[in-house]
Amino acid sequence: MKYSLILVLLLSYIFLCEAKVKLPVLVSDGMVLQRDRDITIWGYADAGETVDVRFLGKSYTAVADNEGNWIVLLPPVKAGGPYMMTINDLEIKDILIGDVWLCSGQSNMELPINRVMDMFRQEVESYANPMIRHIKVPLAYNFHHPQEDINPASWSNLTPENALSFSAVAYFFAKDLFKRREIPLGLVHTGVGGSPAEAWISEEGLKHFPVYLNERDIYRSNEYVSKIKALDRERRNEWNGVLSQQDAGLNGKQKWFSSDYDDSAWDEVDLFDKTWGSDGLNPVNGSHWLRKQFNVPDYLTGKSAVLRLGCAVDADSVFINGTFVGTTSYQYPPRIYTIPENILKEGMNNITVRLISYSGHPGFVEDKPYKIVFDEEELSLEGKWRYSPGTRMPVLPGETFFQYKPTGLYNAMIAPLRHLNIKGVLWYQGESNVGKYNEYYRLMESLIGDWRSLWKQPELPFLIVQLANFMQDPPWPAESYWAELRNVQLELSKRIPCTGLTVTIDIGEWNDIHPLNKKDVGKRLSLQAQRIAYGDQNVIADGPIYRSMTVEDNKLILSFEEGTNDLMPMDEVKGFAVAGADGKYEWANAVMDGDKVVVWSEHITRPVKVRYAWGDNPINANLKNRVGLPASPFEATL
Repeated sequence: MKYSLILVLLLSYIFLCEAKVKLPVLVSDGMVLQRDRDITIWGYADAGETVDVRFLGKSYTAVADNEGNWIVLLPPVKAGGPYMMTINDLEIKDILIGDVWLCSGQSNMELPINRVMDMFRQEVESYANPMIRHIKVPLAYNFHHPQEDINPASWSNLTPENALSFSAVAYFFAKDLFKRREIPLGLVHTGVGGSPAEAWISEEGLKHFPVYLNERDIYRSNEYVSKIKALDRERRNEWNGVLSQQDAGLNGKQKWFSSDYDDSAWDEVDLFDKTWGSDGLNPVNGSHWLRKQFNVPDYLTGKSAVLRLGCAVDADSVFINGTFVGTTSYQYPPRIYTIPENILKEGMNNITVRLISYSGHPGFVEDKPYKIVFDEEELSLEGKWRYSPGTRMPVLPGETFFQYKPTGLYNAMIAPLRHLNIKGVLWYQGESNVGKYNEYYRLMESLIGDWRSLWKQPELPFLIVQLANFMQDPPWPAESYWAELRNVQLELSKRIPCTGLTVTIDIGEWNDIHPLNKKDVGKRLSLQAQRIAYGDQNVIADGPIYRSMTVEDNKLILSFEEGTNDLMPMDEVKGFAVAGADGKYEWANAVMDGDKVVVWSEHITRPVKVRYAWGDNPINANLKNRVGLPASPFEATL
């Protein structure tokens, strides 16, 4: 028996050594190939090796070139599957032919379904569809040249379990689109949180932006990059080491998270009060300890529960009755921790939070859930807490995010995809470019042209998600970088052919740059896809799009593009501001007049400028059409 096993292992090793054909990551089980276009199958082998591809009863042959690369072109195939393909001795199973969508951008594209389960749990857990597939391209960057392949990954069928790692935007887009088109869908997801547009553009695409190419050149030394990574790591380790050594909550006679620790001498603070994290002028970085007592009735004693602790800046560790229940290392994710059975006791219990602030304003985000949730009951944790500082630390400089540097993501995560034909692109990005909105149009013009050239599709559909409403605005008309960038996104969609804009200023959250409602984002992207990628001109995909205006006395009469101007009737249209020649804006009155909007202010006798929904978070703006799609923010001058 022993010798038989050795023989099997030896034969397997010999077989693997002789299997000379290597396939790229995308060409694997469960893949989706673009229908109705030539299908490219590619890979690597020894130079001069013959590669035989067999698919749907036909055989196709290629010979690896001197570099070991080979490509086989298969004729177009209608939507269908699952199918099997053989490439020499390799088998690829469960192949679908359908439409492939590239889903890219930053964190709002990357955000997975498991982050939005509060809002969509029942829907996600009850839906499966083997005709929808998703592959997440792993994070990588390259400052030297475009790569030939991506890091290892795999295609996943849409099941309730697999869906948790799907891009939430892509998930809801595909679900809605499949319902309408009933065509297999492949989602190639390349989102990278925090990534600016210039990281997704090729060297050629950035030739008119020498500052970005010069920035890229700084990081072309692998040795230099390694040194920075090591220094970043060492700095963070030393900072955290000193923090732990000096934190009074960890180094006294009794640790402050102990269930019987006496915190009666601590200050009493409101959880959302900004003063406890400040010295009166500057934010206090380092460790902050907060404790609260709460009562548990006897019938809930010993039961498991879920702790909801909103969001915090920056990191937290949480203890219930002295038992550690969870930690989060950075500010954005919601704090959702399971409290195991038998932790909670009858009567008074306590919760302790050790909050660490690295370089910002420590605190908890308002209008988030702060409670302990049982099956049918919940206990609030808002209100007064006990507070004591642990130790004050200097600001910890942020680590270097190399994935944000120019060309890096294009070379490692976009260029390797070029042989996989695609139907179109979903693009949700812009937050990281808000500070330089004045160059965003040119950057995106380069990016869209870049990608269309890469896929040799000059009319490749490119569907843009406009930035959602976020933060809080003053009560007067104000300048807004977020509004400026939204306006650039609007102009891109109006000027560049085969682009569409998904407006989301009505579904954001003032206190979260990652709003939960990704379902409406996906559905609105689906509408744009049906109009632009599938040519269905009966689909209304846009809210009212500003076209022109005229003036009568002190009133501006605004017209909107045909097909978007079936306006939703309402008594008062909100969100408009007007200005005279001096450029000083005042809030304006606005009413509908058929398919037009009349705007005026009693304070401005000769208006020449108008703005709509101009702000970081224009929550009062309410102009939409009868299908419920909101108008994009815009500004215009006579």
